[in-house]
Amino acid sequence: MMARITASVYTSHVPAIGAAIDLGKTAEPYWQPVFAGYEKSKQWMRDNTPDVIFLVYNDHATAFSLEMIPTFAIGCAAEFQPADEGWGPRPVPKVIGHPELASHIAQSVIQDDFDLTIVNKMDVDHGLTVPLSLMCGQPAAWPCPVIPFAVNVVQYPVPSGRRCFMLGQAIRKAIASFDAPLKVQIWGTGGMSHQLQGPRAGLINQEFDNAFLDQLIADPAALSNKPHIDYVREAGSEGIELVMWLIARGAMADVNGAGAKPTVRHRFYHVPASNTAVGHLILENN
Repeated sequence: MMARITASVYTSHVPAIGAAIDLGKTAEPYWQPVFAGYEKSKQWMRDNTPDVIFLVYNDHATAFSLEMIPTFAIGCAAEFQPADEGWGPRPVPKVIGHPELASHIAQSVIQDDFDLTIVNKMDVDHGLTVPLSLMCGQPAAWPCPVIPFAVNVVQYPVPSGRRCFMLGQAIRKAIASFDAPLKVQIWGTGGMSHQLQGPRAGLINQEFDNAFLDQLIADPAALSNKPHIDYVREAGSEGIELVMWLIARGAMADVNGAGAKPTVRHRFYHVPASNTAVGHLILENN
């Protein structure tokens, strides 16, 4: 049997969420509604633990500085340490990689005309560890290996939504050709609407965010054609992170002509969390 993608998970990766978990503040009135929205997700994760997670996120000038900015970078190492982002590493387990599957995906995707940067050593920041904490709680070890996949959405030019969507299709093809019966989940993280600086700092657009979720489920191919300026205008300068969700959605069976629409297992949206809109979605392949 070959490997297959069983589900995709989408979630914001707000750094303050990680701090709230690490400092034991999840039950405080401000944070309780946020974490309540992930209780069902944690149970789903326990019931549907994959063999590998392919986790799409963006590095926040931790592994990569402005001196070197790969557009797409795949982590092929055996393990990845939590990064020190200025106040010490998060007290979370190290991330165990899956070099065999990561190397296979790199080979397949690069041969499919997508240029990836191969990374054999890097630390992983809140963009990767906060989603794991939200979905898995605070375990002594993460429940499965994780392949980090870093996308540049920090420094323009940023890859188009269409490019990200097509890359997801190539990743699905790569995973489906891996000769081992692995159950793989692909996670798209970042977003939703938020702006961290300038006159519009604090911008949140609930209408845009929910319309994005609707279209991500129902018509992702059309959504992939949304131009960058729409994200920036409607969802703030950091709303562009949502193109990473299109990688995960592009990897689902229905957009590759191999299955029915995915089943929505959970959908959650909350504002604000540290001046950011929190969005979350779980889709299962049928």
